[in-house]
Amino acid sequence: METTVAASDPQFAHIRIVLGIVLGLALTTLLKGLAKFVQHPGRERIYGVHLGWALSMFILLVHFWWWEFGLVRVHPWSFTSYAFLVLYVVVLFLLCTLLFPDDLADYSGWRDYFQSRRSWFFGIMAALYVIDFVDTLIKGKPYYEHFGVEYPIRNALMVVLSLVAMKVRSERFHRAFVIFAIVYELSWIYRLYDYLP
Repeated sequence: METTVAASDPQFAHIRIVLGIVLGLALTTLLKGLAKFVQHPGRERIYGVHLGWALSMFILLVHFWWWEFGLVRVHPWSFTSYAFLVLYVVVLFLLCTLLFPDDLADYSGWRDYFQSRRSWFFGIMAALYVIDFVDTLIKGKPYYEHFGVEYPIRNALMVVLSLVAMKVRSERFHRAFVIFAIVYELSWIYRLYDYLP
């Protein structure tokens, strides 16, 4: 009954529309970028780490859109909560635009582009996990606590790894980081939202 009341809340409906617009733009940017590899397969050499982060961003966007269902439990809304959510989706959008620039004319390929932009990409990613943490705290202690002790550890680890990735060029590190990020995010989503026996 409480969920029905919250779901019909005009504030919540308005917030969902705003988030949906920005998330839609982020997904469009990501999918259009990935489509270039199919449309022009021989134009630029594919870089596995770059593609891995594109997949990771797709998973984060889908996760965020699913997580939005849980916002019906946030009642009443404050402008601070709303502002942090908007900031969150804007940061997701920025990460997608960093992965797929308008052109690669100034770079020798995807590897050169990604490595030259890695400080921006991972700096913004570190900020994303800090914003996520603050956003969760703003929604109240019960909301924060339902994620358990793993949540702050997860966010802190992703911030630290992102800061390291800003400085390190090692292919082995970047491959390991993107694989870890994808596998861990899928595990986190499954454990949060799917039904376990």
